[in-house]
Amino acid sequence: MKRTWLLFSQAVTVLLAAYFVVATLKPEWLDKRARSLGGVVSVVEAPPVPQTVAPGSLSAAAKKASPAVVSINTSKAAQLNPRNNDPWFRFFFGDQGTDQPQVGLGSGVIVSAEGYILTNNHVVEGADEIDVTLNDGRHARGKVIGTDPETDLAVLKIELDKLPVVVLGNSDALQVGDQVLAIGNPFGVGQTVTSGIVSALGRNKLGINTFENFIQTDAAINPGNSGGALIDVNGNLEGINTAIYSRSGGSMGIGFAIPVSTAKQVLEDIVKSGRVTRGWIGVEPNDLSPELAETFGVKANSGVIITGVLQNGPAAKAGVRPGDVITGVGEKNVGNVQELLTAVAGLRPGNATRFALQRGGDKLELDVTPGSRPKSQIRRAPDQTE
Repeated sequence: MKRTWLLFSQAVTVLLAAYFVVATLKPEWLDKRARSLGGVVSVVEAPPVPQTVAPGSLSAAAKKASPAVVSINTSKAAQLNPRNNDPWFRFFFGDQGTDQPQVGLGSGVIVSAEGYILTNNHVVEGADEIDVTLNDGRHARGKVIGTDPETDLAVLKIELDKLPVVVLGNSDALQVGDQVLAIGNPFGVGQTVTSGIVSALGRNKLGINTFENFIQTDAAINPGNSGGALIDVNGNLEGINTAIYSRSGGSMGIGFAIPVSTAKQVLEDIVKSGRVTRGWIGVEPNDLSPELAETFGVKANSGVIITGVLQNGPAAKAGVRPGDVITGVGEKNVGNVQELLTAVAGLRPGNATRFALQRGGDKLELDVTPGSRPKSQIRRAPDQTE
C-alpha cells in the first residue's frame, strides 16, 4: 500500500512539474482558444457565446427593415447655355454652365415584391437616369411610375427577383415618445441606422408641401436620407423621411417624415392610374380669426372661413358664399385650413359630399360635388430640406 501511494505521489509531482513548464513556455498547447498571429504572437480568444439581444436593443427591428431600404443615385444631363458658341458672348460672360452631368443621392423603400419603391419626388425629379442599389449589393435601373409633388412622393419600379419587402405599419397609431429608427444612405457613406423618438405628430404649415401632416422625429436625418424609411420598434414602416430643419445642412434633431398612411394612398393611386386624383371645390380658405369673423359678420368660434369662391366652381354651384365658415366635411370636423385641404383632397371627384357650414348666426348643410384638383408647382424651402 505504501509503495502504491509513493508511486501515485511521484506521478502527480511529475505531472504538475510538466504542466508548470508547459504553461510557462507553451501555453497555447494547453488552451485551444489560443491563436497564432503570423506565427509570431500568440493571443487568447474568448470562447464563442450564444448570440443574445441586449435589453432595449433595436437590432431586430433594423435587421427586419434594412434589406428593403435602397440607395438611389440619379444623374441629369448637363444643360449648356446655347450662346456659349458665340465667341463674343464667351468673351464678356465666360462659359455659362458645365459639361458635367448633375448627380443626386437619396434613398427609397421597397414596398412590393413586384419591385415598387417609395421615395421622395425631389430625389428623382428631372433625373435622366436612376440607379437603385440594394442592401445586398445588387443594382437595377429605376423607372419612374408616377410622382406626386404635392406630398413630395414618387413611385419607382425595378425589375429584380426575390426582392426584400418592408412591412407597412399603422402611422395613425403612433404616439409622441414612441421609439423610431431612420434608415437611409446619408452623404453616400452606405446604409446607416439612427434612432430617436417621435417628437410631434401632425406637423403642418412648414411651407414644404401642399399637404403636410408630418411625423417629427429627432432620429438623425441627413442629406441622402431623403426617401428612406422611418420604422417602429417592430421593424414596420411608419413614414418616408423627407426633410430636415437645418441651418448648417446637417441634422439638428428636427426631421420630418410623411406618414405611411399618406404614402400608401399615393402608392395605390399611382400604380392604378399613374397619377394621384384629389378632390377640389374651388374656394379660398383662411383660418378663422376674430378680425375675419367681424369683417364677414359671422358668429362662429371654430372652422375655416371662406374669403373667396371661384365662379362656376364646385363650391359656387353648391351655394357656398364668401363669409361662410366650413366646420365639417362628411364625417370629419375641420378646424383649420390644413384640415380642410386634407379632407377635401380625400374626396372622390364626382361624388357629392355633405358640408357643414355656418353663415352669419345660422348653421346649414350643403351637398358639394367636388371636381379634380388642378396640378400645382411645389417649391421647397431650401433651409428646410435636404
